[in-house]
Amino acid sequence: MNTAEKLMNENMRMLDGLVQQVSEIIRGKKDKITLLMGAFLASGHVLLEDVPGVGKTTLVRALAKVLGTQMSRIQFTSDLLPADVLGVHAWDSQNDAFVFRQGPIFAELVLADEINRASPKTQSALLEAMAEKQISVDDKTFSMPDLFTVIATQNPMEHHGVYPLPESQLDRFMVRIELGYLEEDLERELLLSTQKPLEQLREVKHRLSGDQLLALRQQVKQVHMEPSIASYLLAVIGATRSHVSLSLGASTRAAIDFAAMVRAFAFISGRGYVVADDVKALAMAVLAHRLVLKQPRMDSSDRQRCQSIIEEILEQIPVPR
Repeated sequence: MNTAEKLMNENMRMLDGLVQQVSEIIRGKKDKITLLMGAFLASGHVLLEDVPGVGKTTLVRALAKVLGTQMSRIQFTSDLLPADVLGVHAWDSQNDAFVFRQGPIFAELVLADEINRASPKTQSALLEAMAEKQISVDDKTFSMPDLFTVIATQNPMEHHGVYPLPESQLDRFMVRIELGYLEEDLERELLLSTQKPLEQLREVKHRLSGDQLLALRQQVKQVHMEPSIASYLLAVIGATRSHVSLSLGASTRAAIDFAAMVRAFAFISGRGYVVADDVKALAMAVLAHRLVLKQPRMDSSDRQRCQSIIEEILEQIPVPR
């Protein structure tokens, strides 16, 4: 085993330990935590969707704590303005000039809480930053931090006083994750525990440096993907574009995100190469939120129909051997 392989194996074990730390705070959701960690390592943004009170915000706080990243939380409301997110030029009397005051978006990990409560104009303030890792204010461009990642939350069951994210915005999220309720035995343990999740957060001490995290992202990019696996992934993407029930399938950006995510998933799983099962395991999280039905019902059943289409496609396309 050469030095590079030893370093990769050490980092894989370390990541498994980090996932385990978060799992001790957010119980019974190790698969979701792995998805979230994978998206971060793949330099992707995440949409956390679920009803209130299942631990979305706590999960993001726990991830930021174990990674040691600078975190900023933006509570999206109907009266939030783009300047409240991005920042503004303000007069500095000491220097007798206008200076730019950075908004909360200038952080390594940005929690955009209840993003669908903000107006489309404010939602779009995130768009340039998510796509280009920079923003433009008053004809001036400002770069985001190297580790810049947006994790947005929303409650899909709310239909009043909310502004659904448009397709262009949804396509910026590498994955959509649904936490779901705890199983009964785990929920009982939580009720009987004398220590609550937020109290456990204070005890988390493991931190990584920014350079270490950037190095991990580079290692993820080096995970090998066979041409046959790439062809399988593209066949799944192509099937969404030609499906009779869809007016909009997965974009080229979705294909790039899919490839990045399967590499990250393989890395966290302790492998330096991608297998077909990685593609199958991640198809739902990467693709379902990007699909647009020809005849949407504009309710929660649309989500289930898109998920069923992904399942159907995975069953139909031969798996490479």
